[in-house]
Amino acid sequence: MLRLVDRDPDMIESYLNFASEHTTEELTKFQLDWREEPVVQPNTTDRDTIVTLALMSSNAYVDIPDTGDWRDVGWNKTYGHGWNETGLRGYVFISDDESQVVISFKGTSGAYISGGAGETVEQDRDNDNLLFSCCCARVSYLWTPVCGCFESGSTCDQRCIERELYNKDRYFSAASNIYRNVTNMYPNASIWVTGHSLGGALSALVGRAYGVPAVSFEAPGEAMAAKRLHLPFPPGLPEYSEMVWHFGHTADPIFMGTCNGSGSSCFVAGYAMESQCHSGKQCVYDPVTDLGWHVNIMNHRIHTVIDDVILAYNQTAKCVKSPPCKDCYNWNFIDGDKKKKPTDTETITTTASLIHDPEPTSPDGKCKKWNWYGKCIQY
Repeated sequence: MLRLVDRDPDMIESYLNFASEHTTEELTKFQLDWREEPVVQPNTTDRDTIVTLALMSSNAYVDIPDTGDWRDVGWNKTYGHGWNETGLRGYVFISDDESQVVISFKGTSGAYISGGAGETVEQDRDNDNLLFSCCCARVSYLWTPVCGCFESGSTCDQRCIERELYNKDRYFSAASNIYRNVTNMYPNASIWVTGHSLGGALSALVGRAYGVPAVSFEAPGEAMAAKRLHLPFPPGLPEYSEMVWHFGHTADPIFMGTCNGSGSSCFVAGYAMESQCHSGKQCVYDPVTDLGWHVNIMNHRIHTVIDDVILAYNQTAKCVKSPPCKDCYNWNFIDGDKKKKPTDTETITTTASLIHDPEPTSPDGKCKKWNWYGKCIQY
């Protein structure tokens, strides 16, 4: 794989903080050093490997191991992360010899998305609407946006969204902190990240940021979020060196990027799932053609994916490079930092102009009558 020469979490965090305050054009002048390295990667052609990672992603929804929907993956060392807070949650799985570690991130809790409720429903929805919408989930005047980056019409402040994604109370920062803690605990281990839905997208973003293999299941398109976060993409990345794999199927509208618009289940449930593009490789099963399935949001659930898709096929889906794709093509994104901010004098003049006509039509310039929005109509 092509990896950053210096990918220590402190260095990556420093770079991301720098990136959050600079434009894409400015960042192109900032040279990062890359080199090819041998990396232990998951065998994405082996069904047992993919099933194991999918089960780890499924277990990320279970608050107490070995209870309820928990399914054994044969890894004896396991501990949870985030279960004492109402935010990002999941588990860390460690091999017996501690040479291999897998971090799993929980996806969205909610009846429409995962099939269950939970304490993190509101936070999950806010992060979905920030990561996968064009502009803070401003899809209708009836919706309450999750951030204040909407300008007007179809115009959005790109710099505003970028800063919002980096906020410490957002899930990307939480996922990065979890990765940092795990690397401190297991500095010599090979680390992978995985997750389902929102958790899968976060695993792809963490994998991209820190140069570790990431396998997602039914993740919404995360390429737009990766670009907004200015995550480091290797220059001239050869296909064999790609480290992010997205497993999904054609009967899931969230993975396929079609769960949007006023008539969709996502819209009705309050989710602005407007992104379609994935980075990395896509490994797509086709139960619509092969098994006669219909596209339905219920097919997004991780247990359906494992039992009725992955295990229903004798071989894993072929992983290919994501095709060219463009999100939010009908939006105009601006750099809000470049908008001219009025000085104090200009502000006073502007305010005064609402009360007094700047070009009086009488010699003394005194206004006797104003209309309802403050323009002088009689001197």
